[in-house]
Amino acid sequence: MSVVIDALVGGAIEALLDTVIEIKEKNDKFKPSLEKLETTLKSLTPFIKQIEGIDAKLDRPKSETERLIKRMESGKNLVLKCSKLQWWDCCGKANRQEELEELYDSICEFFKLELQAINTRDVKEALVGVRDIQGGVREIQVEIGKLSKMVPRNERVELRGVCSPPKPPAFIVGFDVPLKQLKLKLKDDRIGDHPVVLTVTGAGGSGKSTLAKMLCWDDEVKDKFKDNIFFVTFGRKPKLSTIVQKLFQHTGYETLEFQSDEEMLNQIENLLNQLVRKNPILLVLDDVWPGSESLVDKFEFHIQDYKILVTSRVVIGRFGNPIVLKPLGDADAIKLFQHSASLNHSSSDVPDDVVKEIVRGCSGSPMALRVNGRSLSQQQRVVWQERAKELSRGGSVLHSSSDVLDSLQKCFDLLDPMGIECFQDLGLFPEDQRIPAAALVDMWTELYGDDDTSALANIYKLVNWNLADIVVTRKVEIETVDYSYHYVMQHDLLRELAILQTSQKPEAERNKLILDIGGNDLPKWWTTEKEYHIKARVLSISTDEAFATEWCNLEPSEVEALVLNIRAAKFTLPMFMKKMRKLKVLIVSNYDFFQMELNNSELLGYLSELKRIRFEKVSVPFLGKAGIQLKNLQKISLFMCNVNEAFENCTTEVSEMLPSLLEINIDYCNMVALPNGISNIVSLKKLSITKCHKLSQLPEGIKNLVNLESLRVSSCASLAELPESITRLRNLKLLDISECISISNLPEKVGELCSLRKLNVRGCSNLSELPSSIMDLGNLRDVICDEETKELWEDLKTALNGLKIEVVQADINLHWLHH
Repeated sequence: MSVVIDALVGGAIEALLDTVIEIKEKNDKFKPSLEKLETTLKSLTPFIKQIEGIDAKLDRPKSETERLIKRMESGKNLVLKCSKLQWWDCCGKANRQEELEELYDSICEFFKLELQAINTRDVKEALVGVRDIQGGVREIQVEIGKLSKMVPRNERVELRGVCSPPKPPAFIVGFDVPLKQLKLKLKDDRIGDHPVVLTVTGAGGSGKSTLAKMLCWDDEVKDKFKDNIFFVTFGRKPKLSTIVQKLFQHTGYETLEFQSDEEMLNQIENLLNQLVRKNPILLVLDDVWPGSESLVDKFEFHIQDYKILVTSRVVIGRFGNPIVLKPLGDADAIKLFQHSASLNHSSSDVPDDVVKEIVRGCSGSPMALRVNGRSLSQQQRVVWQERAKELSRGGSVLHSSSDVLDSLQKCFDLLDPMGIECFQDLGLFPEDQRIPAAALVDMWTELYGDDDTSALANIYKLVNWNLADIVVTRKVEIETVDYSYHYVMQHDLLRELAILQTSQKPEAERNKLILDIGGNDLPKWWTTEKEYHIKARVLSISTDEAFATEWCNLEPSEVEALVLNIRAAKFTLPMFMKKMRKLKVLIVSNYDFFQMELNNSELLGYLSELKRIRFEKVSVPFLGKAGIQLKNLQKISLFMCNVNEAFENCTTEVSEMLPSLLEINIDYCNMVALPNGISNIVSLKKLSITKCHKLSQLPEGIKNLVNLESLRVSSCASLAELPESITRLRNLKLLDISECISISNLPEKVGELCSLRKLNVRGCSNLSELPSSIMDLGNLRDVICDEETKELWEDLKTALNGLKIEVVQADINLHWLHH
C-alpha cells in the first residue's frame, strides 16, 4: 500500500507540473506565479522519487502523503480554472492570483515543516529499538535534508518557528498614527491586577492584523523583544492545546502530552518565565472572536516584561481602551488604490475623476481599496470607466468584490437575530447623516418590544461590534437612560451591507423596504395604476428636491414604522398613509437647510395605532388646524421645528385630541413661549425643552400637568425664572434647569415639590441664593451643580439625610453644530 501511495505522490506532482507548464505558455495573466511554481515543482520531483523507495520499506501510514496528494490535485484544478478565466472577470483574476500564492505557500510549508516533523519522529523511533532499519532512517534523514535545502525559501516568513509573525504588506499607508499609539502603549510597564494587555479593534478589512504585523516587524520593537515575539491566530474556534503546542514547537521543544489544562498552563508559564530571562516577551493573539475572551485570560501570567496584544472585531472592555482603526482618509486611500492597481500616474490614461469615483466607493476600507485596485490592474480604460459609472449611480463596491463582502459578513455570524435586525435598521436613514438615537429607540421599542434601556443597549452592542459609531454631544449625569444627546454614525460600506441584507427578496416580499428616489428615478412598479402590495413592516422613503412625481398606488397595510427622509421646502404626505392601519412609528426628517412645510397632515387622523411621532426641521401647524385625534399617541419629538402653532386654535381640547400622550420633547425649536395648549395635556409624564434659546417664560398653566414626573428645561438662555405655579406639580421627581444662565432664583415655595428626587442646576451661574423652603425637600437625593454654586448646597447636607451633591466641570462641546 505504501508503494502505491508514494507512487501516487510522484504522479500527482508530475501531473501538476505538466499542467503548469502547459497553461503558462497559453496565459500571460498568471505567468510570474506559474513560473515560480514550475521552478519549485521541478526541484522537488527527483527527491520525491528517491524517497518513495525508502518510505516503502518503512510502511508508513498513507495519511502522511494523502494530504500532499490532495494539495497537488486541488492545485491542478486551480491552474485549469486560471486558463478558463474570461478577460473581463477582474475580481476572478484577483481571487485566482491569491489562490496561486496560497498554493505555493502550502507546498513550501509541507516540505519545510511536515516532512521535518516526520523525520524527527522516524529518528526517535529508530533510537527506541528499530535498529535493524537504522540504515534506512539515515537515508531518509539525508534525503530530507537535501530536500529542505532545495525547497525555495518562502519570502513571506523571515523569522524561524511556527509562531513567527508574518510580514506585513510591502505597501502600507495611513497606519503611522495608530502604530505610534500602539508603540507608546507598549512602553507601559505597569503590573497590577493584570499584565499589560493591548487591544486593537475595527471593522472587517480595516487593517487590524496588518497593524499587528507592522508592530512585530518594527525595528524598535524587534530590538527590544528579539526572538521573543509570538504571533498566534485565534480564529473563530481556537483550541487551547493547539496554541500551547505551537508555542512549545516554536521555541524548539518537543511536543508534550498534558494530563490536564492546569498542567498545560503551568508548563507554558514555566516556559515563558525561562524565555523572559533572556528578552522581554510580546504575545500577539490575532483575530479574537466573542466567546474566546476567556481563552485570552488563560495567557495572562504575572510576568515582568511580558505583554499581550489582542486584535478583535469587537471591543473587549475589560482590557482597557482599545486603539480603534477608522477608514483611511482621501489622500491615503488614493495612494493605496493607485499602488494596488499598478497605476503609474505619469503614464496612465485613466482620468483622475474616474480614480476618485472608484476610491470614493471603497469608503476608506483598506481591503476594498486593495481588492478593487488589483481587479482593475492592467485593464482597459473602458473597464475603469464602467466601474466608476456603476458606483456613481449608487452601486456598491460589495457587488464587485466577494472578498470584501465575505469579510464584512463574518461579523454577523455571531450576532443574535435582534442584533441583525437593529443593524439593518441603520440603513433606513440617509448616507453620511447622523441618526438620532432617539429615533432608533422609538422604532425598536414599538417594533421589537424593547424598553428604552434595552434599545439603547442594542445601540452600544453595535458600537462594540464596530458596526456603528456613537457621538455624544453632551454629558448627562442625572438619568441612567438619556439618549437625547446621542447620535449614531455608520461607515458607508456597512450601510451598503445593511441595505444589501434587506434586499435579498423581491421588493414586495421584503420585511424592510428601502426606497431611495433621486429626482424621478422610480421603481418600475411605481407608475402602474394597479395597487402594489408590500409585506414590509418597515418602510423607508428618501427623496430629494428634484422629486416632483405623484405618489404611487401602494398598499402598505403591514407597515408599522414609516421613515421619510426628505430634502425639500414643501412636502406632501402620501395618500397611501391612509391604509397604514398598523403604523406605530412615524419619523419625518428634512435634510434641507430651512424648515419644511408639511401638507396633507390630516392623514394622521387615519393612523389609529400611531404611538410615536418624530419631526425634524418641519413646520408643524397641523395639530391645531385639522382637529386630528390620535388616541394612542404616547410620544411627540420635535427637533428644530416651528411649533408656535402646533397646539393653538384647536377645535377640540388638546387633552381630548391626545388622551394617551405621555412625553413631549422639544429641541432646538424657535419659540418665545411654550404653547398654552401643552398645559392642558394632563396625561403628560415627561416634558423636555432643550436648547430653545428664545424661550423666555413658561405658562402659569403648567400647574395643570398634575401627572408630570420629569421636567427638563435645559440650555434655554433667555428663561429668567420658573413660574411659582410649578410648585403644584406634586408628582415631579426630576427637575433639570441646567445651563439656564438667566435664572437667578428658584420659586419661593419650591419645597412643596414633595416628590422631587433629582435637581440639576449645573451652569446656572446667576443663581445666588436659595429659598428657605428648600429645606422641605425631604425626598431630594441628588443635586448636580458646578464649582461656582457648590457652596449654596453644602448646608443642605446636614438638613437632608442621604443628599448627594455632584460637582461637574463645564461641558464645552460643539458636536451639535455639525448635525
